[in-house]
Amino acid sequence: MYKDNLPHQNDLPTSRQLAISTVVALVTATVLLVTVVLPAEYGIDPTGVGRALGLTQMGEIKVQLAEEAKIETAEIVELQEQPKEMSLISPQSVEAPAAESITVMLAPGEAAEVKLIMNKSARATYAWTVDTGHVNFDTHGDNAGIDYHNYSKAKAVSGDEGELIAAFDGSHGWFWRNRSNETVNITLNVSGEFTAMKRVL
Repeated sequence: MYKDNLPHQNDLPTSRQLAISTVVALVTATVLLVTVVLPAEYGIDPTGVGRALGLTQMGEIKVQLAEEAKIETAEIVELQEQPKEMSLISPQSVEAPAAESITVMLAPGEAAEVKLIMNKSARATYAWTVDTGHVNFDTHGDNAGIDYHNYSKAKAVSGDEGELIAAFDGSHGWFWRNRSNETVNITLNVSGEFTAMKRVL
């Protein structure tokens, strides 16, 4: 009964047909790799088709963002490993909510970092704005045993606001990098449960 359902030998593809199908599949995959995948993912466009379709530009942006993310993460980690000379700004008692404001000026390519000294679960409401241009930022925390704890990050923005809740005792705050072509002024306003504000970069 089962043998009746088996395909007839004449219905099966020949070795030559299988070889042709394999070659066609390989050629199709290679063409898609060169004209679509490489331009869209890596900005590599040997044929020029990807740029004509707008895929190369997308790939170049992806590569640039990935490189900038690696550089900024490395800079932040290196910064955590260096001895920091704390420039304290008006220490406040954690029993009474503190309120501080600071403005930093960054030329194109320059960076700055401002941290709050906070106890675990302490809360601080913040808002910062850029007067012109835009910056990349990374909100994170660290202490003697934790090199880096991320809260949020973004690229090419002109401001951010929210509530920062300390994940542990230590320093918590913002790292900015001016990626625009003009000098920018960043104004940060913070209020809440912190003992001091310091600029570490």
